[in-house]
Amino acid sequence: MHQHILNAIAQSEDRFVQIRRHIHQHPETGFEETRTSDLVAEMLEGWGYEVHRGLAKTGVVGTLKVGNGAKRLGIRADMDALPMAEDSGKAWSSTVAGRFHGCGHDGHTAILLCAAEYLARTRNFDGTLHLIFQPAEELLYGGKVMVHDGLFEQFPCDAIFAMHNMPGFKECEFYFRKGAFMASSDTLEIEISGVGGHGAIPEKAIDATLVACHIGTALQSIVSRNVSPFEAAVITIGSIQSGAAPNIINSKALMKLSVRSLNPAIRTLLLRRIGEVAQLQAQSFGATAEVMHVNGSPVLVNDDQATDFAADVAREMFGLDKVHTDAPQLPGSEDFAFMLEANPNGSYMLIGSGDDPGYCMVHHPGYDFNDKCLVPAAAYWCALTERYLSQAERQ
Repeated sequence: MHQHILNAIAQSEDRFVQIRRHIHQHPETGFEETRTSDLVAEMLEGWGYEVHRGLAKTGVVGTLKVGNGAKRLGIRADMDALPMAEDSGKAWSSTVAGRFHGCGHDGHTAILLCAAEYLARTRNFDGTLHLIFQPAEELLYGGKVMVHDGLFEQFPCDAIFAMHNMPGFKECEFYFRKGAFMASSDTLEIEISGVGGHGAIPEKAIDATLVACHIGTALQSIVSRNVSPFEAAVITIGSIQSGAAPNIINSKALMKLSVRSLNPAIRTLLLRRIGEVAQLQAQSFGATAEVMHVNGSPVLVNDDQATDFAADVAREMFGLDKVHTDAPQLPGSEDFAFMLEANPNGSYMLIGSGDDPGYCMVHHPGYDFNDKCLVPAAAYWCALTERYLSQAERQ
């Protein structure tokens, strides 16, 4: 049914692969994607989109209205890179020290641009299409800032969709899941205050380092004793910082935590118990603990009907054997969750990057986006747009 879309997109494959690799060579981290957003805006304007810039500083929204249809569709791609060095050995490796498209957002941007070009050229739909190019996904709040800056007030969407590549999943196959799909993520800091002193005279001090160690041990009881074994929850202590000398008892210690859950109620429980445990453990030593919530992203929840619709489009286009509706829940997080929280009629899906032995997972220094995904993913966005904004469903 949609072979003509695939054939047309395939004609543009080489061009958009080169665009993807160009973006890869010039990575920009969250809220600094000026070069990338300039490229996106210039291309969209050249194809006839009405372009709006400035949401979340570097965000770009391209709008294309065709016909008189009342329905409004939003499709989102992320643009930012990671603050890490690349070691892929590819000819198009990052040219910026300490910056690297290690999650495939270069691919996501190129995919949506490729779809944008086809949709502007063919205009085979009836309604309003909003293409949302989002900054700072890796910071897990670029989506939040776009929403707070008025994304859906300025660009109302009756449905929203987004896609991520996923190494370890079958190449160019599509994965969907209804309901909770990706975990919430909260970054916490716990600052412990005691009384410093000489390492040889501990009775004159309150050792903040020791308090941090006891808090760390006690925090691990929360998941095992406060959370049902049928629920997913993770508390990771990624950093404990306290002093630099062996003979000094430190008055301060700083703990940094990452907290994940797939259930909003469990997320609330974890955050409450972390505060209680940290403060009471510190109190038992005569110290104090201040818990600071640095940032957080909610559980990503896919709407049932929107997910069914998205999966149906994929089945029509690629066949039953290439579409999976039982994708596993993922403990990683994604700030498209903020957009779904504000506009629940939507769905987030995955396209497999391949599961051959030796593949690199995202955020690995050897990772590179699989360019074979570009054509099927872009064609999918075109088919989804044409079906959702179908001329047969004029209002």
